[in-house]
Amino acid sequence: MESNLSADIEGAELDSGRQEQAREYARIKRRLSFVSLGISAVGVLVLLFSGLGRWLGEIVSGTAWLNWQPATGWFPWQILAYFLLLALAYELITAPLGYYSGYVLPRRYKLSTMSLSAWIKDLLKGLGLGLILEAVVVELMYALLAWQPASWWLWVGLILIFFSVVMANLAPILIMPLFYKFTPLPEGELTERLLNLAKQAHTRVRGAFTMHLSSKTTAANAALMGLGNTRRIVVGDTMLDRYTTDEIEVVLAHELGHHVHRDIWKLLLGQALLTLGGLFLANLVLHWAVDSQHFYRDLTDPATLPLLFTLVGLFSLLIMPLINGQSRVIEYHADEYALQATRKVEAFKSAMTRLANQNLAEVEPAPVVEFLFHSHPSIGKRLKHADEFAGRT
Repeated sequence: MESNLSADIEGAELDSGRQEQAREYARIKRRLSFVSLGISAVGVLVLLFSGLGRWLGEIVSGTAWLNWQPATGWFPWQILAYFLLLALAYELITAPLGYYSGYVLPRRYKLSTMSLSAWIKDLLKGLGLGLILEAVVVELMYALLAWQPASWWLWVGLILIFFSVVMANLAPILIMPLFYKFTPLPEGELTERLLNLAKQAHTRVRGAFTMHLSSKTTAANAALMGLGNTRRIVVGDTMLDRYTTDEIEVVLAHELGHHVHRDIWKLLLGQALLTLGGLFLANLVLHWAVDSQHFYRDLTDPATLPLLFTLVGLFSLLIMPLINGQSRVIEYHADEYALQATRKVEAFKSAMTRLANQNLAEVEPAPVVEFLFHSHPSIGKRLKHADEFAGRT
């Protein structure tokens, strides 16, 4: 499907009604995230201070068929059983919240097009994939705790960095097709301009593809997915029928800016350093709890899982504003690249306006909300950036 070339770039205006809905939607989502966080906090406090966590650990450790160990101190079946107990209990407790926030709310605000059965199918696929990946990471941590009790945190951090790179490479061909259908973008002016834009950015891509978002959402998006030999241009079909070729071009130019500036590697490096720092602090607390306070049998006691989850969660909350701040700076420079590469200021502003209307994005969120939770500059700031660029040229 070719972009709607007859759409009026100048005619894209902010919809005040949609902006009111955007503010309501964002406010409700924040409240729901706080409720979810509260449930998690209560859960870990009960596990840590009521004795329930250690009692569950004793049950798991006392189950004969879970006692196989491939190496001294590492009992993989015990760790897996304890992890699954916690994960599935959390999913069951938060199921009503997940149903409301993931299915009811997006449909109320006309962002979701999914039937209940399709939503449940995607939910189960995501849950299964998430449990597998998380279980692998947890097992890796406890295997290294048994083999390298002093330096396990360093090895885990390095392996996670490698794993992140591999997943970024494989996601477009292994993960995303589990949830979305992809087809080659039809030949025509749009495809030609997007591929030329990639050449201009000295970025090799495997082609341009349509991502069939409309089967699940009314929201629009475009991206440059993958790394190396899997990198490809992806445009949502919800964008193709509503945006001009110029608008899609500037959106894709923004995505190319990330690759030109090597932002993926910057983010990976920044997150890697923070991950290593968090794991090091977790290592100190874990050794204190086991070696000094004797709260647990040993470092690989399955009952230490709630403590590790708590430490990782707290550290993630503390560094979230820092990560989001770094991301907003990176996004600002990607916008600058898009404006410089295309010189299409009006198309950029029109695209941002359409995205705000279509995706229910707040144009001017409260400064503290943007600082704490937003990984992108607000639409209002991005529009102002475009005006400033126009004033410089």
